[in-house]
Amino acid sequence: EYRRKVQLCLDVFETMLARSSFEFDRPLTGMEIECNLVDDDYQPVMTNSDVLAAIADPAYQTELGAYNIELNVPPRPLGGHTGVELEKEVRASLNAAETKANAGGAHIVMIGILPTLMPEHLASGWMSESSRYAALNDSIFNARGEDMQIDIGGPEPLSLKSTSIAPESACTSMQLHLQVSPEDFAGNWNAAQVLAGPQLALGANSPYFFGHRLWSETRIELFAQSTDTRPDELKTQGVRPRVWFGERWITSIFDLFEENVRYFPSLLPEVSDEDPVAELAAGRTPHLAELRLHNGTVYRWNRPVYDVVAGRPHLRVENRVLPAGPTVIDMLANAAFYYGMLRTLSEEDRPVWTRLRFAAAQQNFLEAARHGMQARLHWPGVDDVTTEELMLDKLLPMAHHGLDRWGVAAEVRDRLLGVIEGRARAGRNGAAWQVSTVRALERRGMTRPAALAEMLRLYCEHMHTNEPVHGWPDP
Repeated sequence: EYRRKVQLCLDVFETMLARSSFEFDRPLTGMEIECNLVDDDYQPVMTNSDVLAAIADPAYQTELGAYNIELNVPPRPLGGHTGVELEKEVRASLNAAETKANAGGAHIVMIGILPTLMPEHLASGWMSESSRYAALNDSIFNARGEDMQIDIGGPEPLSLKSTSIAPESACTSMQLHLQVSPEDFAGNWNAAQVLAGPQLALGANSPYFFGHRLWSETRIELFAQSTDTRPDELKTQGVRPRVWFGERWITSIFDLFEENVRYFPSLLPEVSDEDPVAELAAGRTPHLAELRLHNGTVYRWNRPVYDVVAGRPHLRVENRVLPAGPTVIDMLANAAFYYGMLRTLSEEDRPVWTRLRFAAAQQNFLEAARHGMQARLHWPGVDDVTTEELMLDKLLPMAHHGLDRWGVAAEVRDRLLGVIEGRARAGRNGAAWQVSTVRALERRGMTRPAALAEMLRLYCEHMHTNEPVHGWPDP
């Protein structure tokens, strides 16, 4: 019944796309920031229900881990001085939340993976109280029929078995949304896929997991492995992973929803009462609940979103590539770079994806996740190039032009892209600062756990100054 209903939703969605009955008069941007909770010793603390009760703001929600919360920033147009207003608003919101969390002995940290998280923290009591999360955990393990094997390379390779999706909860990201018209969706999604590598090279902030130094953005590989529903035999048969970069450039948003239905079995087969065909025939907007739920369990790095607000349907690209942190200004700079680049790339007469193999975009993504600012990236016309050269010579001017096209005020554009330029010239993102700081502390005789905790204490100090990470001092 669920599969039939998902297919029915897909057919109705195709009809709606043909009629183009979508809200897109004012392109809106939105942001979600996933955060970690730690105690006074900078160890994870499983108290998100208490912290959320203290914050008492509907903008803050639970996440998978009991040591995670999420801040949802309301959607808004991008132009003018929005960037400055957003910086003030997000900082004020997080500072107020931090003050309330402190009363219960917790601190809020924006980082890709909490460096002090260790296996014992995820032994029990780690999951938020939610039947949906428990069902998702059971469904993934039922599909696998065996324990989860995590194998991640890097300078200090890690190999372990997990009996739950707990390692997934370690992955805390920032999501960027852009509302687009059906006609513009494919161009924006393709552009976002091209950008995934450069985004990660600039923004990597997850070099440690369970005490091991792994990838610059370990979160990418950890998330992929910790939600993998495929036992080994299905992997060798070429069954696609649920955390998925994709495999081709697209011509319509329909391509992505169709792939999701064709390639992926359901994880949470909940059926609604809605008859989408009847709703559409009656002139109402169908919610397509089954299609949206199914879409929510295929973890694309750039996810297509169908949503209904105040009875009007709209489409969004949800960019899930970046980690949280290090500071609000760093995250807004990352967002400005993304939105500026997206505008330029999606409007080019001869789009870059017509000159770049999809596999090369995926290779850039993995290379950047492994090596961060040290990654060498492929770009049409320059072949393999350092991250610094690509940013300064090619991409920053394109982002600049794109923000102008969005109508962003010049001083806002220059402030935010100035952070990206400074980071590219310094060769230092959050991951690089974390690694160099831990190295310096260990040289002074600290053990790895002590060095990670002290590094996180310093990180939180700097995070609250809102100084961009490329200017943070070494200890």
